[in-house]
Amino acid sequence: MNPRGNADVETRIETFQIGSFVSAGDGKDAITVSGVEKTFGWRGRAFKALDGLSLGVPQGCVYGLLGPNGAGKSTLLRIIAGLVRPDRGSVSIFGENACRESRRRLGMLIEAPAFYPFLTAREHLEMFARMSETITMVEPILRRVGIGYAADKKVSAFSLGMKQRLGIGCALVARPDALVLDEPTNGLDPDGILEIRSLIVELAQRDGITVLLSSHLLDEVERICDRVAILRNGRMSAQGRVDDLLDSQARFWLNVDFPQVVLERLASQADAGDGGVYVRIGRDDAPELIRMLANANIRIFEAKWIKPDLESVFLSETRREIQ
Repeated sequence: MNPRGNADVETRIETFQIGSFVSAGDGKDAITVSGVEKTFGWRGRAFKALDGLSLGVPQGCVYGLLGPNGAGKSTLLRIIAGLVRPDRGSVSIFGENACRESRRRLGMLIEAPAFYPFLTAREHLEMFARMSETITMVEPILRRVGIGYAADKKVSAFSLGMKQRLGIGCALVARPDALVLDEPTNGLDPDGILEIRSLIVELAQRDGITVLLSSHLLDEVERICDRVAILRNGRMSAQGRVDDLLDSQARFWLNVDFPQVVLERLASQADAGDGGVYVRIGRDDAPELIRMLANANIRIFEAKWIKPDLESVFLSETRREIQ
C-alpha cells in the first residue's frame, strides 16, 4: 500500500464537500414539518409538547430553533430524528416521508453526546464510518472538528467541549445532506464556540449542508442562522429570515428640541426613551413625519432607525399572548 497515495486521497476528500452535493437553490425544503402534535402523559396529567406545529427548513441554510424551556424544541428534534412518534402530523426529509431510509441523509446530535469511555475518538468515528462505508472520511473529520490532536485518546479523558466536537464529527462522518444539532456549543469555551460557529457556517456555505440547530445562545444564533423559528408552548410564535424579523421590530428614534410636543401630537404612536422619542411607524412614513415636524418648527437633531437584537425579538415573541 502506498502511504503517499493515502495522504493524497485524504487531502482530496478534505478539499471536496462533505455532503452529497444537494442543490441549495431549487426552492425545496430539506426538512418539512406539517401539523405535528405530541402529547405526553394521560388525562389530568397530559402535557401537549407540540400543538399543530408546521415549519420548513430550506436546503442549504442554517435554521435556528428557539424557545424557552418547555417550548417543544427537543420534542421536535426527537420526532425528526425518529426517536419519538408524533400523535398527528407528518415530517418529510428532502421531499420523502421520514423513515429509516430518508433519515440516512441526516447527521444528528440530539442532546448530550454519549460515548463508550474505553474507546478513542478515532475508534468512535471508524465505528460509524464502517456502517456508512465512509472510512476515508475519518481523518479529515478529526481535523475539521478540531480534535485531531486527541484522536487516539480515550473518550473518558475528554472534556465536555471535546465530546461535543466528537459528537458533531460522528454526525458528519457519513457525509449527510443535513445536520440536526441540539445545543451544538454546549460546554464550549469562547474559543470553542467561535470554532464551531465557523464550522457550521462553512458546512452550509461551502458544503451545501442544511443545518437545523437549537440553542439558547441568542447572540450565536443571530450570527450564524439565516432563518429562525421561535416556539412557545408547542406552537409557532414567529418564524422567518433573521434580518426580516429584526427589521419588523425596528423603531424610529428622534432627538428633537421639544420631545413633549411630539409625544402629545403622536399620542399612542410614540414613547419617550434614550433621551428622545421612539415612534412606531413604517419606513415609508418616516420622510413625511420629518416634514411634518419641520413644518411645525420642531428642530430635529438626529433621526435614525434602531434595529433590535435577536434577544429583544425573542423576549417580545415569547412574552406576548398567543392568539
